[in-house]
Amino acid sequence: MLRLQRLRRLAGASCLLRRRSATWRSSTKNASFSEVLQLEDTKLTGVVFPLQGLERYLAPGVNTASFRIFNPGLDHIHRAEALFKPSGRHVIDYVSSAVRMDHAPQLSQPEVCFVGRSNVGKSSLIKALFSLAPDVEVRVSKTPGHTKKMNFFKVGKYFTLVDMPGYGYRAPQDFADMVEAYLQERQNLKRTFLLVDSVVGFQKADHIAIEMLEEFGIPYVFVLTKIDKAPKGLLVKNVLEIQDFAEKHTQGCFPQLFPVSSIEYSGIHLLRCFIAHVTGNLPMMNS
Repeated sequence: MLRLQRLRRLAGASCLLRRRSATWRSSTKNASFSEVLQLEDTKLTGVVFPLQGLERYLAPGVNTASFRIFNPGLDHIHRAEALFKPSGRHVIDYVSSAVRMDHAPQLSQPEVCFVGRSNVGKSSLIKALFSLAPDVEVRVSKTPGHTKKMNFFKVGKYFTLVDMPGYGYRAPQDFADMVEAYLQERQNLKRTFLLVDSVVGFQKADHIAIEMLEEFGIPYVFVLTKIDKAPKGLLVKNVLEIQDFAEKHTQGCFPQLFPVSSIEYSGIHLLRCFIAHVTGNLPMMNS
């Protein structure tokens, strides 16, 4: 509690400056962890640890151990945010796009990639992760299947983030060849983030993607998107079903899922911290 109070005091000055801009607040409220730290405890938990925020909606006796496997302190989350803030020496930028592996940039730093069904909110999530770097151009479209190439974003000297084309509706014709080659050949790939829509849950195409990741032995993790749009009962149902599936039917999946809202920034700070950790930039615990 004392550590939380200290973090809140440290964050207070920067929040006062930000609040002078009504436009900024309307578009990126809660994007900065310093602003989240000003929330009262219940709201803070809901924004930073969405799984834990759902516990009050669960039936008695439901096992929530998997809700806290990756459970960093607020100070770790605060430190991880620095990776997503550009500075003179720390440049965050789009690098290039590729439709084939021989077109992909040869980068040595650790890499993470984001995959998911068309219209699952993948580009919106990446834009939210990079919200503290407004000069980074992440194209977001309401049209499913907008992303047709592998888009590479370099986060300083620390890691690269790859936005993959969506699978399913309006997927590129060469999607399978492109993605399979990337997953099998990219030696510096540390984690694949598989996005699932919280409103509709698993779809047939998601199971195909899971089979591919399991076959290739690729470490991956489920990210549950658009949690601001899902009724609480439906959200709890899908969370428990996906957690149960990960525990019983997968080998390479991290047993804790990450619910997020790109609109309200729920789960974004924890996801930033997890990315920092799996890329070796914030050693804390095994994952």
